[in-house]
Amino acid sequence: MENYKQFLCLFICAVSVGVVSIVFVLSWVLYFKEGLEWDGGLAEFNWHPLLIVIGFIFLQGIAIVVYRLPWTWRCSKLMMKFIHAGLNLLAFLLAVISLVAVFDFHNAKKIPNMYSLHSWVGLAAVILYSLQLVLGLLVYLVPITPVYVRAALMPLHVYSGLVIFVSVIAAALMGITEKLIFGLSDPKYKDSPPEAVFVNVLGMLITVFGGLILWIATRPSWKRPNEQLIRPLVRDTSESAPTSMETVKTDCAEADINGDTRRRSGKVNEAGPKASV
Repeated sequence: MENYKQFLCLFICAVSVGVVSIVFVLSWVLYFKEGLEWDGGLAEFNWHPLLIVIGFIFLQGIAIVVYRLPWTWRCSKLMMKFIHAGLNLLAFLLAVISLVAVFDFHNAKKIPNMYSLHSWVGLAAVILYSLQLVLGLLVYLVPITPVYVRAALMPLHVYSGLVIFVSVIAAALMGITEKLIFGLSDPKYKDSPPEAVFVNVLGMLITVFGGLILWIATRPSWKRPNEQLIRPLVRDTSESAPTSMETVKTDCAEADINGDTRRRSGKVNEAGPKASV
């Protein structure tokens, strides 16, 4: 991998920022809100931001870049497909549970559903994500799918995945802002109380995480190599390879043999014209 240290640094930063984001949203609902329950109240609503950050943002981001982890290149492509699909499926399930929580809360409190831009963008992202998941499973995990179909749909699959990821982050930022505006009354959001500052930092962390994931996912030099290039490496390392000293000796011996051969062939060529004279 080119610039491996840079990749490793960015990936560690992305994971760290993602984990800190989860800690922040958990602290928000436990410290500033009523905690977590499933009773139709605000504590049930709190599952919505928590599961969105864990599943729809963090897990989806890791699923996007999992193919680019160089230490997974020794795994078979099929295994990586299952890991990629499993992470996305888990993220989708958590997103669905978060939607159930928010709709249940709205219905219990007689709050209208689907009236804000946040809800429109969020639901559109969930629907597109489900279509992306189904098509991905049918196209890339079903063995009967022709190779040319997979190759033709791959650019669309990658592009739509990135668009959905950006849409989820945008919906999350709109959602936490909307929650602060409606949830803070004394002092108000515009007065920058501690909760507002804390959640604004959460929004910045989510934005940074998204930016790091997008940077890692769009670098061509960090792309998983072709399977034909990976197989020889895996086969060579799986066999009993000689030690480094043995390799050096073998290479030196081959070099000596090749050198002697070239010298002998040179002498023959030089002797050829003299003999003809």
